[in-house]
Amino acid sequence: MPRLADFDTLIFDCYGTLIDWESGMIDALGPLTSRLARVDRDDVLQRHAFHESEQQRRTPTKPYREILAIVYRRLADEWGLPVEEADCRRYGESVKDWPAFPDAAVSLEALAAHYRLVILSNVDNESFAASNDKLGVRFDAVYTAEDIGSYKPADANFVHMISELAGLGVDKSKILHTAESLFHDHGPANRHGLASCRIHRRHDRPGFGATRRPDTTPTYDFRFVSLAEMVAARRAEDTDRLTR
Repeated sequence: MPRLADFDTLIFDCYGTLIDWESGMIDALGPLTSRLARVDRDDVLQRHAFHESEQQRRTPTKPYREILAIVYRRLADEWGLPVEEADCRRYGESVKDWPAFPDAAVSLEALAAHYRLVILSNVDNESFAASNDKLGVRFDAVYTAEDIGSYKPADANFVHMISELAGLGVDKSKILHTAESLFHDHGPANRHGLASCRIHRRHDRPGFGATRRPDTTPTYDFRFVSLAEMVAARRAEDTDRLTR
């Protein structure tokens, strides 16, 4: 069994792992969903996941904020609700307001004492800059969909990240891919031979929320329900090593 201490580089998905994108989405979709007779939070998130992933596949070079604007219009059309172009653009800009998970900043600070911290995220650079301010750490490298020209789970994102880190002297065997999404992250991590850690933020809720259901269930090497739990596990490893 691997240990967390076996790795020296953590690759983080951002949205759903560090940033509470589901709460951010639901809040920002309020002007739309408030006009529905009945709203089921997880149904809204699953329809959002469908339209988002389809649009990312069709237009992989389009910035994320523009993808979200299209998703807003697609949801409005699906629900038979008229919207203005300004409403769609406003939703696309809402990423900047999505909150960090309460444990994210302090946990990243603790993990930075042991690991390189890297972002591999389906986001545009402008939106990520606002999210990074909420996380309060300086990442050693940031790889965005805007820079790569495609969206996870595309293999190109993982090939790019592995190649870039190799150029920085990081061995693939020392990378631990750390994320919530089975669809966007753990499936591709399996394909590319990366160890992975699931931060299962939705552990107490059914379904997949704002991510698509994967065609097959990927494997992962570690599972924690929060980033704080991961930090505690690393501290326990260190304590065990010192007391042997």
